[in-house]
Amino acid sequence: MDLESSQHGTHQLITVNAPRIDAAQAIAFKDAMRTMTAEGGDRVILDLGRVQFIDSSGLGAIVATLKLMGPGRRLELACLTPDVAKVFRLTRMDTIFAIHASLEELAPRQAG
Repeated sequence: MDLESSQHGTHQLITVNAPRIDAAQAIAFKDAMRTMTAEGGDRVILDLGRVQFIDSSGLGAIVATLKLMGPGRRLELACLTPDVAKVFRLTRMDTIFAIHASLEELAPRQAG
């Protein structure tokens, strides 16, 4: 699973560079996320902007990542494509995760 991690101020951004998170990739995704979030901060943003398809195994892997992170840490989602957003709505997982329409809305607000 091709994932990229970078630190942006108070949050860690993990970008999924794959068109699918399905049964074939779910275990690799979960293992990679476990490694990348092990030392991270309290807030992790998962950029799903390149993901065009997710099935129940992929959804389960994202939920498993949230549980692996433990209490006091947040896994938030960003840039969901329409088909992926629909899966989160239909399964009501959109009530579990904070979902951001874009990465720009995550930028810290300027005082003034």
